[in-house]
Amino acid sequence: MSLNSLDIKTDARMEHVFNAYPEFVKSKILHLRALILDVANNIESINTLEETLKWGEPSYLAKKGSTLRIDWKPKKPDQYAMYFKCTSKLVETFKIVFKDRFEFEGHRAIVFQLNDTIPETELKQCIAAALTYHNVKQLPFLGL
Repeated sequence: MSLNSLDIKTDARMEHVFNAYPEFVKSKILHLRALILDVANNIESINTLEETLKWGEPSYLAKKGSTLRIDWKPKKPDQYAMYFKCTSKLVETFKIVFKDRFEFEGHRAIVFQLNDTIPETELKQCIAAALTYHNVKQLPFLGL
């Protein structure tokens, strides 16, 4: 059940980008997208979510948030990831709070193997922290 009516401003190129993913990973990328949209729709302070491309990757930005990206790369075909702004405190905080729940890549990503079962409750908390980053960045552990 959603709390608000989310206005999603989707770049016209998004459908092409999603359709370009290989079939074996496309549903996984679309699942991450669905989680992002669900979380955004359930945060009362978010009225508009921008869905666009940054560095050719599906990217999501809310007014008081930090950019969130999702992608799969041919160089690492067995994994896909959710990327966060590397200069933020997001991934460093996730490493402390969720150290045993996720695989991380440096200061910028949560990485999933193709056969992973995603811990959705925890991932939704990470997504919410990113989408509301400028409201939570001063809180201990981003309020997680």
